[in-house]
Amino acid sequence: MTSDIRLAFAHPEERSLASASADPRDRISLRDHVVEVDIGAFQKERGHRQRILFNVVVEVRPAPQPLNDDVDRILSYDRITDSIAEELAAERLNLLETLAERVAERILAEPQAMRVFVRIEKLDIGPYKLGVEIVRSRAEAALKVVGQNGQESALHPLVAFLDNASIAASDLAARLDALASHGLPVILTVGLPDLVQPQTGHKPTQRRVDLLAIEQNAWVLAARDPRCVVMETRTEIDWAVKRGQMMVWAPSKMVLDATDGPQSRDPVVLALWLAEVMAAQRLIVHGTVALPAGSRVTVEQA
Repeated sequence: MTSDIRLAFAHPEERSLASASADPRDRISLRDHVVEVDIGAFQKERGHRQRILFNVVVEVRPAPQPLNDDVDRILSYDRITDSIAEELAAERLNLLETLAERVAERILAEPQAMRVFVRIEKLDIGPYKLGVEIVRSRAEAALKVVGQNGQESALHPLVAFLDNASIAASDLAARLDALASHGLPVILTVGLPDLVQPQTGHKPTQRRVDLLAIEQNAWVLAARDPRCVVMETRTEIDWAVKRGQMMVWAPSKMVLDATDGPQSRDPVVLALWLAEVMAAQRLIVHGTVALPAGSRVTVEQA
C-alpha cells in the first residue's frame, strides 16, 4: 500500500498532521463517537435507526495565556458533541455528506476553530463501514452574496499590506489600480508610521498605543487616494466587501474585541489574521517585510 493510500484511510488526526503548515495549530479530537439515528436516502433506511461513527479533529488557535486552568478559555470537547447532536436533532437527513458539512460549519463558528476534519461512517449497512470525510477551514467560510440569478455564492476579498515606502510611492495609484484589477473587494492594511512611538513599558497599554499608531498611518494612506476609505468595524467592512469596494483597515476595534485576536504587534501578522477572518482569496504584501508562515490563506510578495 502506498503512503498516499495509507494516509487516505488514516485517522483524521494523522491527516491533519500530514497536511499541517510550517506553523501547525493545536488540535483537539473526538474519536469513535457512536450515535444511533434515522438517516439515509433509501426507503429501507427510513424509520430505522442505525449506528453512525464520528471521528473529528479540530485545529485551533493557541489558547490565550495565562490559561489558568479555565475551561472557558479553550474550545471545549462538548462543542464538538453538541454540534453533532444539534444537527441530528434539526431534521432527518438523507446524506452523510450533508451532515458532515453542517457539523463542520457549526464547529467553525467557534472563534478558536481554524480547520476541521469530519469523518462519518455507517456501521450497520453490511460487514464493512461506509462513510465520508471532509476537511473545511475558516478561510473557506467566506461572506455570502446573492447574485442576479438569486443564487448565493461565496465572496473572498483580497487583502493587501502596504509598507510605508509603498504608501509614499509616486506610483501608489497604479498599485491600487493593479489590486483593483483582480475584480475583488480590496482591504488595505498598513503598519506603524516612521515615527518614534511612545513607550509605556506595559504590554496591554503598549498594544493599544501601537494599534492607534497603525490607525494614524491608515489615515495617511486615506489622504493619498480617495478610494482608501478607513473602516474599523466588521459591519462596515462586510458592507464594503459585498459592494466590491476598496477600503483601509483601522485594526483597534476588531483586534481588541476578538476573543482570539493576535497578540503580536507585527503589522503583517495583523494583516494575515484579518485575511483569515475575512476568508480572503490571498494576502499580497508590498514592501521588504518578512512573509508569515503557517497561514490557511495564500501569502505572496507583490
